Amino acid sequence: MNSLYEGLSVTVVGMGIVFGILILLYFILIGMKLVFYKDPKKAPVAVEKQEIKQDTVTADEDNEDLDEDELIAVLTAAVASSLNQSTYNLNIRSFRRIDQNSPVWNTVSRKEQIANRL
Repeated sequence: MNSLYEGLSVTVVGMGIVFGILILLYFILIGMKLVFYKDPKKAPVAVEKQEIKQDTVTADEDNEDLDEDELIAVLTAAVASSLNQSTYNLNIRSFRRIDQNSPVWNTVSRKEQIANRL
């Protein structure tokens, strides 16, 4: 009976040490996050005058109805919105349409991954 109590006490002490070290590592990681991690949303982004050489647009039936000036205006507004700046600083020189070769679920997944990285 005495050896059973010794075995249980060794088990409890061993598990206590393991969980204690895990809790210690947790607090160390939180401290490192507070010290080294910078939130990218809080950091201001200085964007100078940019020229967009080529932009791609998916070929939709709705886009075929737009004339070229309207399409360039829409592309300029979209790029300015994504860069959080005025359209005054942007100059879209050309664009080309590309076909969608991947399934819709794949395209949506790519957009979600890109949004998560930003």
